[in-house]
Amino acid sequence: MNAEFIEALQEIEKDKGISKDIIFDALEAALISGYKKNFGSSQNVEVLIDRVTGEVRVFAKKEVSEEVYDDLLEISLEEAKEIDPSFELGDIVQIEITPRNFGRIAAQTSKQVVTQKIKEAEREIIYGEYIDRENEILTGIVQRAGSASTLIDLGKLEGSLSVTEQIPGESFQQGDRIKVFVVEVKKTSKGPQILLSRTHPGLVKRLFELEVPEIQDGTVEIFSISREAGSRTKIAVYSNDPEVDPVGACVGFKGNRVRAIVDELNGEKIDIIVWDKDPAVFIENSLSPSKVLKVSVNEDQKSALVVVPDYQLSLAIGKEGQNARLAAKLTGWKIDIKSETQYIGEGGSKDELNYSKSDEMDSIL
Repeated sequence: MNAEFIEALQEIEKDKGISKDIIFDALEAALISGYKKNFGSSQNVEVLIDRVTGEVRVFAKKEVSEEVYDDLLEISLEEAKEIDPSFELGDIVQIEITPRNFGRIAAQTSKQVVTQKIKEAEREIIYGEYIDRENEILTGIVQRAGSASTLIDLGKLEGSLSVTEQIPGESFQQGDRIKVFVVEVKKTSKGPQILLSRTHPGLVKRLFELEVPEIQDGTVEIFSISREAGSRTKIAVYSNDPEVDPVGACVGFKGNRVRAIVDELNGEKIDIIVWDKDPAVFIENSLSPSKVLKVSVNEDQKSALVVVPDYQLSLAIGKEGQNARLAAKLTGWKIDIKSETQYIGEGGSKDELNYSKSDEMDSIL
């Protein structure tokens, strides 16, 4: 090594952000291994690199002992004092043992170490960039669509979209541009690994944040989301401004905002619900589009009994129980739905039910 090598390290430090000291420490550790590999020594050795000239020197480290049992690791007090009279028992003496051809080994090792450190630094920089993107949306280009996962080009590296994180029925072609949700960024021996999703509820949340200015500025907030990807999503919102309708803000003029999100999700249905601090009202809203006659809540068990008109029972429950299931996830309450007839048949009072005019007309007809 020489002064040119030191200058090269200074350039690397400037361009790549890698400290020279980190490279020197790694080089010295690697050269110790290189020395032992090439010279078969079991000595306790230390390699020192001059930070100014780049000169490499190898030293054997020996403990000053009263009796020497292993001359590779120990040195007598008499021999130590010949080197420096100040040495005492227990001190460590460094004796230079630099081989004549060690420069060749040092040059070869330095190239490998510097290359490795540059790779590690670049991976660390990329990891630092993407770790802050967890739980965010990225737009990527499909590189390769496989049966188990799809590779997405995100710019500086590729992300993995497993088949379980793809919307059911969705297929991709190479070159397709898609939006993906960053679930996790992991460090691996091969560099950062990014796990992506198209089924995560967070994707819907971020899409609404992108499309709705009132959400971006905090006027409207998202309380919760429940989703069965590819089929239906319920999203509960509320407004911090009494003059702003949270549902209207999310739907947009002629439905343009929510339509853009539905299109991105390949036609997935989206129910936008108004959150209310009153659990009974929130639960009633969550069962939209079904009408509700009564909600009785049990705060201790966090459960609710909901009564709906007979003709609305199937709508309230939904196909294969989906509407009720999503409502329960959205509110965090266990919801038991009964028809008006079931409720009265089990001893409930009809007078307790909250009929609207349309409900009354339906019962008369």
